[in-house]
Amino acid sequence: MEPLDIEGAWVFTPAIHADDRGTFLEWFRADRLAEATGRALGLAQANTSVSRRGVLRGVHFADVPPGQAKYVTCLRGAVLDVVVDLRASSPTFGRWTAVELDDVSRRGVFIAEGLGHGFLALSDDAVITYLCSEPYRPAREHGVHPLDPDLGIAWPAGVAPILSPKDAAAPSLAEALAAGTLPDYRECLAFYDKLKLHHT
Repeated sequence: MEPLDIEGAWVFTPAIHADDRGTFLEWFRADRLAEATGRALGLAQANTSVSRRGVLRGVHFADVPPGQAKYVTCLRGAVLDVVVDLRASSPTFGRWTAVELDDVSRRGVFIAEGLGHGFLALSDDAVITYLCSEPYRPAREHGVHPLDPDLGIAWPAGVAPILSPKDAAAPSLAEALAAGTLPDYRECLAFYDKLKLHHT
């Protein structure tokens, strides 16, 4: 696993074994995630979404604690997967990073609690699956508008984004910050510390 530009976000590129029968890969390894991040990913829920080209989902986040860490991969097609630092007072607050996930590289992205997550489907029938550390609880779930010019996410040109009514009505980053709904960086760090694998 390799760290991305935002603390708490990692990308994993698996080894793909191919022969005349097809391919085999380990798309998630708990031991490698723990070795790279110093923590485990408790599995509470697994989600799959199927999106047509242009569907833009996110940017979503959950209250911390407990937040919701995610490990995301693309089973079919391709998406641009985006991680946004929404942790108020973080050194990289408001910064985003993007990784193309597809059914060729089979990369996966780990997203820690407090970070925002979204993706844009680059192909029809793009299938994303993700492992979640906590179950979905609507009262703790929030969003920031993915087309907020202050975020300035460079979504691919030539793809008209299709948003859900909920995502289209999401507040801007500035509005979410003013409303006090964004996670606090120091509280996130304290929470991460509790998740660390302490060896004696």
